[in-house]
Amino acid sequence: MTARELDAAGITDPVLRDAYTRCRRLNARHGRTYFLATRLLPVERRPAVHALYGFARRADDIVDSLEADVPPDRRADDLARLDDRLHARLRRGLREPDGAEPVVLALADTARRYAIDHRHFSDFMTSMRDDLKVTDYPTYDDLRAYMHGSAAVIGLQMLPVLGTVVPREEAAPHAAALGVAFQLTNFLRDVGEDLDRGRVYLPADLLAAHGVDRELLCRSRATGRRDPRITEALRAFEDLTRGVYREAEPGIAMLDPVSRPCVRTAFVLYGGILDAVAADGYAVLHRRSVVPRRRRAAVALDGLARLAAARVRRRFRPPVAQAPMAPGAVTGRSRHEEVM
Repeated sequence: MTARELDAAGITDPVLRDAYTRCRRLNARHGRTYFLATRLLPVERRPAVHALYGFARRADDIVDSLEADVPPDRRADDLARLDDRLHARLRRGLREPDGAEPVVLALADTARRYAIDHRHFSDFMTSMRDDLKVTDYPTYDDLRAYMHGSAAVIGLQMLPVLGTVVPREEAAPHAAALGVAFQLTNFLRDVGEDLDRGRVYLPADLLAAHGVDRELLCRSRATGRRDPRITEALRAFEDLTRGVYREAEPGIAMLDPVSRPCVRTAFVLYGGILDAVAADGYAVLHRRSVVPRRRRAAVALDGLARLAAARVRRRFRPPVAQAPMAPGAVTGRSRHEEVM
């Protein structure tokens, strides 16, 4: 299937084909929900999504490594090197003789093909650098400022690939909100794992409103004991996250019809993570909540049916606005997995 995707996208250079293939493997290995939804995109658009995911994952891996022998200054250097190589590639547009990382090669090629604004990548890397030094957020506004680069721009990077039937700037706020909704979902699901990394993404003012602070979270994580104050704080964070999903949902209808099943599937599956957390009694400090396989399969089948219907409609009435740029078009100018 990889070769079919690359052929359909018009990616013929052997080095680029290898780079995109590596990105696809990263997506399949680490972003199960994201990868499943991507399978519902038209085949020629999938490599671009794999490239966007692969680069974000690479940056995340640098920042979030739990290896004790990787000091913070080494992570900062690795992140700066990745950023420098990306922007050098974006400026030059040609294959570098010193051999850039595969994720850099694929991302720069995708940015060129779909005219993705380079500022989205700069904003993303700014938030990645913040993760090396910021360990908590006093208010939700502070968290939203961080998530502009870590999540909202992921939605904005995706928009040219997905295509729209309205002016792109009209769909952009909803695409950004969807990226934020997905990341908030990850923050809720991964509270315990993030705490192990020394980070608390739940805003301190939200926690304090329910009598919770970092010390209480750490004690609960260490002892395995539940606390009703923590449960209420997590429930409040879930409510906040569902509100962002409501902001994002109108944007699905603004997309190219053949892209809607992919995004709708991701929307439902990520929302299902919230359902799983609630069904699990908000025990995220002690175990990871997952969407049951049966539910994932049912959502995927619904997505396939929607995609088939969209293809039939498209055969008789092609979209009239802002389809993605054709492979090879010349450019203008993108955290987290399950973004991502």
